[in-house]
Amino acid sequence: MAYAEIIVGPGETLAQPVIRKIGMRDLFDALRRGVDDFMAMPSQLVFLCLIYPVVGLVLSRMAFGYDVLPILFPLMAGFALVGPLAAIGFYELSRRREQGLDTHWTHVFDVLHSRSLGAIVVMGLLLMGIFLGWLVAAKAIYQSQFGVLAPDSITGFVREVLTTPAGWNLIVIGNGVGFVFAAAVLTIGAVSFPLLLDREVGVAAAIMTSIRAVMANPVPMAIWGLIVAALLVIGSLPFLFGLAVVLPVLGHATWHLYRRLVVR
Repeated sequence: MAYAEIIVGPGETLAQPVIRKIGMRDLFDALRRGVDDFMAMPSQLVFLCLIYPVVGLVLSRMAFGYDVLPILFPLMAGFALVGPLAAIGFYELSRRREQGLDTHWTHVFDVLHSRSLGAIVVMGLLLMGIFLGWLVAAKAIYQSQFGVLAPDSITGFVREVLTTPAGWNLIVIGNGVGFVFAAAVLTIGAVSFPLLLDREVGVAAAIMTSIRAVMANPVPMAIWGLIVAALLVIGSLPFLFGLAVVLPVLGHATWHLYRRLVVR
């Protein structure tokens, strides 16, 4: 696929899928269907769901090893920024189940044969770039409050953050900036990856469709973002292992939310 096709798609004009209005009932229905898909296709747990927690633990250990404790929390919280990419295999399984096709876990690799693979790769790199941008911003915010020296211990770091004015500033500013990053990812990634799997479109069409879907449904999509954030927090305890359930459920549910938002 040529670079131009990756960005704009194979057609001469940018694809403009039709967007529906949705409500709270659609959100809960998407979650219900996500749970149903998860219960019907649990075999992928062994292969996929443990990768996410293991990667998180490895990255966390690296953070301790390289004395970057101040960005450990942003590192864990930032997993939500790459969640749409991490869940792409679950979108594919839900798509296959919807069409009555075989749903063995090995079909997650069918993504590699997608007609929109180039666009999927570009979208993934975009999310990774946003994730790295968040880590840079988080480190800069910490250094603006505490300087460039890393804390001597975990207890010292916790005490600084929770009991000093600089720590309170860090919490407020950090969460505010993190919200901006999360809102940006929700806006451009709400339906981008499911759309790329479902149709042969380019990155521009996927992003624009996702933005249009969010703009047409600001309240439901804001609530969806809060639901995703809450479930990811719950799944992160303890040590991210809860994501072995939360991630596939959200992945499957996101596919069904896409079906609610975008007219076939």
